Amino acid sequence: MKRLLIIGGSGYLGQHLLQSFSESSRLSMAFTHHSDSPPPPHLYGNAIPFQLDLQTGQGFDSISHKFGQPDVVVNCAALSVPRACETNPTLAMSVNVPCTLVKWLSTFTHTNTLLIHLSTDQVYQGTKSFYKEDDQTLPVNVYGNSKVAAEEYIFQNCSNFVILRSSIIFGPQTISPVSKSLPIQWMDGVLAKGQEAEFFHDEFRCPVFVKDVVNIIQILTDRWISDGKKSQLLLNVGGPNRLSRAQMAETVARVRGYNTSLIKPVSASSIDRGVKSPADISMDISKLIQTLDFTPTSFEDGVKLTIK
Repeated sequence: MKRLLIIGGSGYLGQHLLQSFSESSRLSMAFTHHSDSPPPPHLYGNAIPFQLDLQTGQGFDSISHKFGQPDVVVNCAALSVPRACETNPTLAMSVNVPCTLVKWLSTFTHTNTLLIHLSTDQVYQGTKSFYKEDDQTLPVNVYGNSKVAAEEYIFQNCSNFVILRSSIIFGPQTISPVSKSLPIQWMDGVLAKGQEAEFFHDEFRCPVFVKDVVNIIQILTDRWISDGKKSQLLLNVGGPNRLSRAQMAETVARVRGYNTSLIKPVSASSIDRGVKSPADISMDISKLIQTLDFTPTSFEDGVKLTIK
């Protein structure tokens, strides 16, 4: 049995990964959580929960003794709310740069663990469309800076990794519901009220369906387990559509049958969110498609699958 460890398994992407991987009989699974109350393990097969503090590394010894060296580690844990990072940059750096995780992996005799690390499209400055992986990273906020620092740390200290620069992840709610606001569900809730609502028309992203992210991680895991070829890979992980929040809301309205005239486009500069936000961090995902022979889900199809 190969061992899979999901760091941040109680979060949104983490739970979707646990749900999907629990259907495999080839993997022994464990996940970490920061809070005192993780999702019930029985929801995800025989996955073993471990409480972990990424800042201090407290909890890694327990994983070593009770679970052993993982063959694959997926790091989903992050302080990912840009405003929270702006308020506490020290905390953002200590959580988002996986120093304790990488140092723990280096304690094993065999350095043959694959680290799959979730990064963000916010590493880009946001002054053009369809960024490629080799474009310069010039983030405009602390969150983006912490993620660039994480990427640099992994490049310098790991020999076997894949870094996934993810856009906004959307999709169905998890089995054990997460407390954070989910983008499509939030838009649906706002539009369902039948009142005019404001959405940004001049900030562009490539929102990605959560099941696509899960499938990408499954492909990477299967490849490593089957061929054992080490990699140092950086991939943009976005959906196939470049969209503003207003365009996203229009799609939700069409799918649900709401009146699109309720959507009032406004400029992102009209609202002070307490943190700078890049204008256009749409991404070129051709490398992802070519490297993994992967077909992404369109935004409209993803919305239908989310709120069906």
